[in-house]
Amino acid sequence: MDDLRDFCATDSLLPPILDSDVCTADLPRLLEPWEEAAARPVADCLSRARRHGGWHWPERPVVFVSDPHADAEGFLRSLIAAGVIHRTRGRIGLTAFGRAAQIVLGGDALDKGPSNLALLDAIAAVLDTGARLTILAGNHDLRMRLAITAVRGPRSALTEHLFVRMGRKILPALREVLDRFVTPEDLAALPSEAACKARLMPGPDWSDRFASAARKELPRRVIAKEIRKLEEKRAKFDGDRARIGLTHRELLAALLKCHEIFLEPGGHYAWFFDRMQVVARSGSLLFVHAGLCDEMADALVREGVDRVNAAYARAAEGATLGFYFGPLANLVRTKYRASDCALTETGVETLNRAGLHMVVQGHVNNHAGQRLLAKQGLLHLEGDITLDRASRALEGLEGIGAGATLIFPSGDVIGLSRDHPRAKHFAPERMTAH
Repeated sequence: MDDLRDFCATDSLLPPILDSDVCTADLPRLLEPWEEAAARPVADCLSRARRHGGWHWPERPVVFVSDPHADAEGFLRSLIAAGVIHRTRGRIGLTAFGRAAQIVLGGDALDKGPSNLALLDAIAAVLDTGARLTILAGNHDLRMRLAITAVRGPRSALTEHLFVRMGRKILPALREVLDRFVTPEDLAALPSEAACKARLMPGPDWSDRFASAARKELPRRVIAKEIRKLEEKRAKFDGDRARIGLTHRELLAALLKCHEIFLEPGGHYAWFFDRMQVVARSGSLLFVHAGLCDEMADALVREGVDRVNAAYARAAEGATLGFYFGPLANLVRTKYRASDCALTETGVETLNRAGLHMVVQGHVNNHAGQRLLAKQGLLHLEGDITLDRASRALEGLEGIGAGATLIFPSGDVIGLSRDHPRAKHFAPERMTAH
């Protein structure tokens, strides 16, 4: 077994890149101080951490990679950049550093990029190396699950619109599932095109039934907004469906097949949702896709990470919008908007008293590497560095993204990205010592 002490010294902060496929030549190999660490709000967070017992760092290095969004190559290049895997002629293996490290995939594996299934196959290949890999839930991953279960489960006013509400962004994934897994026999077993459309779309009187049924779960303003959103999405849906080249029968066949391969025991990708957590903790750090609220801060401190993860897993199985807009799903959705569940000074104090001083998150994509900032008075590290080429093309970034956040037992934090000329270095305990 590798000695973890080999990966705790500052001279190991940028592990060697072992990639004979030569895809990472533009990655930075020099460090610079993390500029945002000197900002007043960040300094205030560091002072608060010192008052509440200081920092406790992970026992082994943590490599955080987030938001690969169906881009397998962006995901693999990021692990190569972090020194976790090596690759020769397309075959990957763990490095010595990779055997010592804990990898955290920060959510949003699905949607946007070139191939959802290729990304899932790449994650499976990394797991097959024996890597320690934690998979966190993202809002796009949750959307996929809600769309699948809404069509597969019993029809009700609270759920019959969820495929149209959530499904537009998963249409490319459904195309892939149709092409790879759906058989002629699967299609032959389905009813007519009109009947399949009726199964997928909310009924003509849905808005009235939904408004009545949702009163127990949602505020009136949320209900009204949901109805407006659904009408907007329904108006665009046929055009989106036609562009991806799917009939309603093919859509339904793909959705039913998704239930089989993702959610049924023994399904080809059942491991993906089976392994999924919503939050992870290591020392003073919380890893989550989006952020926290007071209720989740209290639950994490009182009940612990395992119970919060178990509650999320149970609720996601048959979720309605009450769950989607509630505190558990807020962990994968929040941007600290007025409409999100609130994180206040009370929640931040709860976390700090429990020795939790920084949230490491995805969800908010950046164009010049990772960002450090205070949100609601709590230190956050944004680790979504725009890996997938679909987002990069839309946002004016070239090629395929690569990079990772590395957190060492020494208390050194490294933000590595091909979109920033040097790796960013943050060592909060050494900063607060002066």
